[in-house]
Amino acid sequence: MFTPQERDRVYDAVLEWAAADPRVISGAVVGSLAHRPGDRFSDLDLSFGVRDEVPLSEVLDDWSSRLTERFEAAHLFDLPAGGAIYRVFLLPGCLQLDLSFAPAASFGAMGPQFRLLFGAAVEKPFPAAPAPLPLFGYGVHHAVRARVCLERSRYWQAEYWISGVRDQALTMACVRLNLPAHFGRGFDELPDALRDAAAGALVRSPARAELLTALRGAVDLLLAEGAAASVCPPHLRERLLQFVLMD
Repeated sequence: MFTPQERDRVYDAVLEWAAADPRVISGAVVGSLAHRPGDRFSDLDLSFGVRDEVPLSEVLDDWSSRLTERFEAAHLFDLPAGGAIYRVFLLPGCLQLDLSFAPAASFGAMGPQFRLLFGAAVEKPFPAAPAPLPLFGYGVHHAVRARVCLERSRYWQAEYWISGVRDQALTMACVRLNLPAHFGRGFDELPDALRDAAAGALVRSPARAELLTALRGAVDLLLAEGAAASVCPPHLRERLLQFVLMD
């Protein structure tokens, strides 16, 4: 496990590279370390604005080589988003380093966890919370697929879909209660009663009876959130329950 001191050394080195690189004109800390010290498990998220005439891939590849050489960084994946490219690395001790680069004209906060270190940032609207209707629709789809998989004795695939039903319902609850709604960030802040209900939607083994119990719990949770968001027509509720609960 990496130490906070090792994380700080990576932080200092990357900022030194940014200060010495004329292609980079802005920088920020994002994520859990933006406005608080974090804890020993906090990863490192740094974002940089690049001169508009410079290809982002050029800077990414240069810095990736440096990270590999100096810190034995492993490149995990890239994620394009909003004109930026996020590149995720895993360093020794399983320190995760997320580097993002954006053209200067679009460099700015994508959410409240953003602290500008140098240069300038443009004002950008934060991404909206997901809408309840598509979340509910996906949950219904997943529930139907789960029951079909059960009838085909595809129990591990059924588990995949049941977990998806539960996660869609919990995301709807986060939207309703104004909690972070992406990547399960608000799940642990949900009320105890709701989390207790969601526990009934956990798959405890890939046995048919256990999967059916979890599916029924997940569907109950989804339908309750669908009713709270007024996105569940009565005929759909009855149709789904009849299918899920069939003998």
